[in-house]
Amino acid sequence: MAETPVRLTWHKVAESGDLPEGRVKTVAIDLGDSVTQICLTHSGGQYAALDNACPHQGGPLGEGSIECADDGSCYLRCPWHGWDFDPITGKPPGGYDDGVPTYPVEVRDDGVYVGLESEATHVRTVTDVMAETMVAWGVTHVFGMVGHSNLGLADAIRRRCEAGEMSYIGVRHEGAAAFAASAFGKLTGEPAACLTIAGPGATNLLTGLWDARVDRSPVLALTGQVNQQVFGPGAFQELPLKEAFSAVAGFSHLCLPGSNHAELMSLALKHARVNREVSHIIFPDDVQTIPAPGDAEPGTPDGRLADVRITPSSDVLDGAAAMLRESQRPVIIVGHGARFEMDAILALADELKCPVLTTFKGKGLVADMGGAGGGHPLGCGVLGRSGTPIASWFMNESDLLLVFGASFSNHTGITSKKPTIQVDLDRMTLGKFHGVDMPVWGELGVTARLLHDAVRGKHASRDHTDEVAKRWAIWREEKASRLRDDRGKGVSSIAVFDAMNRLIPSNAIIAVDVGNNTYSFGRYFEASGEQAVLMSGYLGSIGFGYPAAIGAWAATQARGKWGGRFEGRPVVAVTGDGGFGQYPWEVNTAVLHRMNITHVLLNNNELGKISKEQRAGGWEVWQTGLSNPGIADYVNACGGLGIRVEDRAGLDRAIAAALAHDGPATVEVMTDADLI
Repeated sequence: MAETPVRLTWHKVAESGDLPEGRVKTVAIDLGDSVTQICLTHSGGQYAALDNACPHQGGPLGEGSIECADDGSCYLRCPWHGWDFDPITGKPPGGYDDGVPTYPVEVRDDGVYVGLESEATHVRTVTDVMAETMVAWGVTHVFGMVGHSNLGLADAIRRRCEAGEMSYIGVRHEGAAAFAASAFGKLTGEPAACLTIAGPGATNLLTGLWDARVDRSPVLALTGQVNQQVFGPGAFQELPLKEAFSAVAGFSHLCLPGSNHAELMSLALKHARVNREVSHIIFPDDVQTIPAPGDAEPGTPDGRLADVRITPSSDVLDGAAAMLRESQRPVIIVGHGARFEMDAILALADELKCPVLTTFKGKGLVADMGGAGGGHPLGCGVLGRSGTPIASWFMNESDLLLVFGASFSNHTGITSKKPTIQVDLDRMTLGKFHGVDMPVWGELGVTARLLHDAVRGKHASRDHTDEVAKRWAIWREEKASRLRDDRGKGVSSIAVFDAMNRLIPSNAIIAVDVGNNTYSFGRYFEASGEQAVLMSGYLGSIGFGYPAAIGAWAATQARGKWGGRFEGRPVVAVTGDGGFGQYPWEVNTAVLHRMNITHVLLNNNELGKISKEQRAGGWEVWQTGLSNPGIADYVNACGGLGIRVEDRAGLDRAIAAALAHDGPATVEVMTDADLI
């Protein structure tokens, strides 16, 4: 019985004179749902079409060359490892069986055509199942770089993006992807993913992932890996990724052919969300395209996530309430962990009429008194090195500290000398650095409401409203004095943040970097209470600011998520020249996606914080000077808006123009390194 002829579709790949005799090139044939790479050769007067991938390492044969011997024999040489193939038949010399598949070719009057079998329907792969599981668990964004060892996984993510179920943001450095994902998790409480290749792509994630780990931000890391067959001998870009990520990732596992692929992704996302940690999955190149079983279903979070509204035990709650009722000068301190429960905490503060202080990571959770929109009459700003004297005053004068969602870092300086009630959902955080009088394990909002009920109308707390206003008046008088300082060597930091106080929208999301600019932001910028502030807290990593703004912008694009809390909100980045210099090419990422990011850059041509530390320690100032290009000019060259400001008079106009710009804009302010 005769075989059914194969049905071919013919694709024009070149004009007749495009490829000279003895030459080879790669041609891409767009099949709609995929692209096929063909190696087109012209040798001995004939055209031929070969599979573009060398059968040994996948080298692109279309980038090779044709060499002919004296006897007239010609061979196509692989550009990667030098193996030869007949440029017409694809067969290697010497009778070996590792030849290259070929495709039918026709030379017609109007050009050269290659015949391909009609494309089969896409076969659903195991990574398709895993990408579908990501969608089911609510992952909206992937940041990363597509490369040779993650192409199968990237294609699965592409399909979800083209279906409108997920968004992908390609960055210029994998470290920026990890910082963006970390910031996304800090802002929303839910994980974004970051995608890289094997080897250096994966290791470039580590700094940003450590930022996420120490600040308890959920992140999903997806890294490619070499083929399984070359595990162990030390193949190109093979690294022991499970071991490399073991310290930073709470969950790190290899995706294997026999894995339960939907469950593997579900467990990774459950770990990230429940434990607020980094989850990591390693994808060997050859596993990514394995066909999924016909009945494979994506995993979902249904029945996998318990209610987190933990109520403290009655004995502990009664003890905490008794301490609050007896206190005359209680102070409430809130950290970043309280960011989703401020309504209940502020209601308790209003009942007690007590001051509310924040850690630096908690900046913006309560409006500064008299700030944008009138502020909160009990808001006292940041406590500690990056804070205000107002916050320190009230802690020192207090007779009880009630602390919600703070980690007691030495940077914040919450004293251990005052009676303390500490409330946290994480039991390990309670009394972590020293014992506290009343550690309370419970969800912060639930606990604040229960304490409110227990003390309503039955407490001795004084009304601190007038005292808070008095301390703010003293501090603003001091700020006004500092604002007048001018040494003729650049704009002062306080002048920058004074302008931002007037102009930055009250609902902005503000990503700050590390350095003197950040200390000054904590001290001088007056938060509205609606703004969200993102920073590299425990890690304190320079370079966080701009990639974090990219992550924040992504969250503002996730329609219908998180009750619309972030939709459409303006995004602001605050960095120094040192921090921006870590990831300056991400401006191009922002331009590509038309991200409305307003970037205020304090440029003093110096690592000013390090200079300050050298002086404070009695050291010579050494190796802290920087040589920068014109940063505003650079941003303009990238397609954004760059504005350079050299005196205080130009600040308001420049910041207003940047905020109004439709796309990324940078205000480069030339600042005095000593007026911080």
